[in-house]
Formats: sequence, structure tokens, C-alpha cells
Amino acid sequence: MKKLLWVSIGVGIGVLASKKYTEVSSGAALNRQVGKYADRASEIVHAFSTAMREREEELRSALGVDSAK
Repeated sequence: MKKLLWVSIGVGIGVLASKKYTEVSSGAALNRQVGKYADRASEIVHAFSTAMREREEELRSALGVDSAK
């Protein structure tokens, strides 16, 4: 199931990249577009991981579980 998810994500990224490539005429503009998408993806991953850590701390304190492994 995980493989199907990653394949779907890869195909989606490929389709978006090919659409943007046909819209962009110069290489510099393409680099700017790719940079924008990379920045957005990085921000999303950072927000997700921060929220995940916060929620994990809330659950651990609510359940009284020691955070030490």
C-alpha cells in the first residue's frame, strides 16, 4: 500500500512538472518554478513534523507516558 502511495505521488509530481515545463520557455524560469515548489514542500514538511511533535507531547502528557525511550 505504501508503494502505491509513493508511486502515485511520483506520478503526480511528474505530471505537474511536465505541465510547468511546457508553460515555461526559458531554463531560468523553470529553475525559479522548481525552487518555489521545493520551498513550499519544505514548509509543508516542517509544519507537519512540528505539529506531529506537539501532538505527540500532548498525548504523552495526557496518558502519563514517560518520553524517555
